[in-house]
Amino acid sequence: MSEKESTNFLYPFIDAEERDAAVLLTDLASSARGKAAESARLQRASLDEWGEQVTAAGTLMAERFGQGGRLYTFGNGGSSTDAATLASLFSRPALGRPVAAWSLAADQAVVTALGNDVGFELIFSRQIIAHARSVDIAIALSTSGNSDDLMTALAEARKRGLLTIGFAGHDGGRMATSEDLDFCFTIRSQSIHRIQESHALVGYRLWSAVQDHMARPTPHPATSRTGESR
Repeated sequence: MSEKESTNFLYPFIDAEERDAAVLLTDLASSARGKAAESARLQRASLDEWGEQVTAAGTLMAERFGQGGRLYTFGNGGSSTDAATLASLFSRPALGRPVAAWSLAADQAVVTALGNDVGFELIFSRQIIAHARSVDIAIALSTSGNSDDLMTALAEARKRGLLTIGFAGHDGGRMATSEDLDFCFTIRSQSIHRIQESHALVGYRLWSAVQDHMARPTPHPATSRTGESR
């Protein structure tokens, strides 16, 4: 890939061979402001569209965590790092209650062994088979919503009774129409960068909803005047 090809899709004005440093800096600043504004707009729109469902999903997740459930996250490429970040937010939060959460893409030995031995499309579903229980939760992240390995894992998770959640982009792809998902949060954008930025915010709001529900006082059984449970 040439230098021109590597930067043109991000900063086309650089490839125009602008010689005036002041003009170039102005263009760079304008580009950054435009991307930040679009990202903020998309994040607001995504929360407006999915806020109630995020809260509902968070409530169901909290109930499963209360029963000893565990969270498994997974994705490909950049979405695999987003999955790892999301799992870390749940398992090692700066504030709030930690819960059991793992990224299925994090162990490169397991991922590469499964990819080599049984096929890349099974790298996550085989881990679901090995570790997951019906009380657990599976979250798949994809900018397209069409990845075969994610869809195979979600189908396996559904079969085993897990709560299944998808983070998708564009029109949601196969995730948006699959019966294997309980929730699918689709970010309405064609930009992979903006989709992943909104995925991060929606993931944080999901974690926050779980924490809010878990922080509520646990109701105690009603007692009679003698102090005995009814």
